[in-house]
Amino acid sequence: MTISKLTQATEHNGNKVVVIKCGGSVIESLAPAFFKSLHELKKQGWQFVFVHGGGPDINKLLALYDVAPEFHNGLRKTSAETMQVVEMVLTGQTNRKLAELLGQYDFNPIGLSGSDGNCLKARFINKKELGFVGEVIEVNKSVINMLLKEKFTPVITPVGVTADGTKLNINADYAAAAVAHALQAECCIFVTDVEGIIIGDSVVSHLTPEDIDAYILEGQIYGGMIPKVESALAAVKRGVKNAMIVSGKGAIYQDAQWKGTTISRKAGYDDELSVSNIYKVGS
Repeated sequence: MTISKLTQATEHNGNKVVVIKCGGSVIESLAPAFFKSLHELKKQGWQFVFVHGGGPDINKLLALYDVAPEFHNGLRKTSAETMQVVEMVLTGQTNRKLAELLGQYDFNPIGLSGSDGNCLKARFINKKELGFVGEVIEVNKSVINMLLKEKFTPVITPVGVTADGTKLNINADYAAAAVAHALQAECCIFVTDVEGIIIGDSVVSHLTPEDIDAYILEGQIYGGMIPKVESALAAVKRGVKNAMIVSGKGAIYQDAQWKGTTISRKAGYDDELSVSNIYKVGS
């Protein structure tokens, strides 16, 4: 996808925003070339909103308490006690780590918990099975837009808050998709340790959800690539216009071209994960 096409599409709604999701495992390996790419985009008027995970940091602290991490369908089971650790680590350690790194590269970051200002309003997914794990039902985009208007770069911790003030652990991939959808961001970028989706020996520049389904069935997308693809695919299915899989170990934009794989919905593509189904409270 060229930057000119991205700009034309985004100028239609006047919102030159890209949401970037960084997993906790990739933050420390983000390369100078990655930030140089963002500066090139920033010069063209683009703004960024970061959403981060923090699994490795959480696991390290839980290990000190002899608590083994438990997962159910890819989501961390979170007791009330574990939730305290999750919030403490994500807000006080991982968020600070990423914000300080962005500050070193002059992105004027502001760390923000998803519970601040009801930024990420949430509800329990399945309290019996998962504990204090939630899904985003509404994004208070006014908080984020206020920071963007003042030229800050929001760095959001995926901790949601219920109507009664209960804090919930939110999957960072889904939090990023919800933020991107709410802001009508042109793209949600998932920063990984791979350059994109590799078919054969080459990185594929663009795929539709249908393409991905076919490649998985054919066995050309397999192993550790599947979770990465599913995160980006879920974002598109949740209404985000474009999702990208890129590597944080190098440039993601160079010579007016994005590097990595762009996933976008094919006209007429439909599935059970419609936006109305995902974001309607009580669905």
